[in-house]
Amino acid sequence: MFYHDNELQYDVEVEEPNPYFAKMLQQAIGGAEGEMRVALQYMFQAFAVPASKQKYRTLLMETAAEELGHIEMLATAVAKNLQGAPEEMREAARDDAVIDAMMSGGQPRQALSAGLHAMPVDSNGVPFSGNYVVASGNLAADMYANVMAESTGRLLATRLYEFTDDPGMKDMLAYLIARDTMHQNQWHAALEELGETVPVPASFPQEKENQEHDYEFMSTFREEHEDPGEAWTDGPSFDGKGEFSFGTQPGGGTPDLQETIEEMYNEASDGQ
Repeated sequence: MFYHDNELQYDVEVEEPNPYFAKMLQQAIGGAEGEMRVALQYMFQAFAVPASKQKYRTLLMETAAEELGHIEMLATAVAKNLQGAPEEMREAARDDAVIDAMMSGGQPRQALSAGLHAMPVDSNGVPFSGNYVVASGNLAADMYANVMAESTGRLLATRLYEFTDDPGMKDMLAYLIARDTMHQNQWHAALEELGETVPVPASFPQEKENQEHDYEFMSTFREEHEDPGEAWTDGPSFDGKGEFSFGTQPGGGTPDLQETIEEMYNEASDGQ
């Protein structure tokens, strides 16, 4: 069950409307690093949490609902950047030749299909995809995915922050960046409390693994290389259950496949 108040989660003000920046903000809505992704990711993860772990369901659902509020904020920001924008815009969001070339046009569908409002698409106009959502049914695996999602989301927000000079947009983005900081930390805290780090899932008995290679860093260079002595090639493993080593791919011989009927008929005859 959801409830909604007719109030933004945080103030959204635009002093200098910029349709080009509205296009960029779409990435934070419907892109792979965007708020639609994390809102649905946390929601579907919560749906899979059993009653015995209710507090994690609550944690996920509370955060999912917060992320829905972020979508509303960004959609409002897109509309405010589109509506009432001056006809003459400065050449680029930044004094940067690459950004100038990339931003030479806005997002036509924001006008043609949405009447100068936001859409569930990324900055290239590609519709949001549910394939962005990670919800494995394993809490530890999902928490690791959530840390990654918040990390890339925070990276996107910081880039958007640098691409605008509008004080209102900087204030809104500073808030979203702060929330990404919190969410990264809360997922790490949940992981620590779960007591399950790596490998995930911990329920699989490791004695069934090929233990000759379970902590070996494999070099894939053709020529032989010496062990570089890095933290991931030498010393105790991160999970404390093994010792890192350095090796090469074991090799499995050449593929020994039988000829299929299709392959027989696809072969050229002697007379061709």
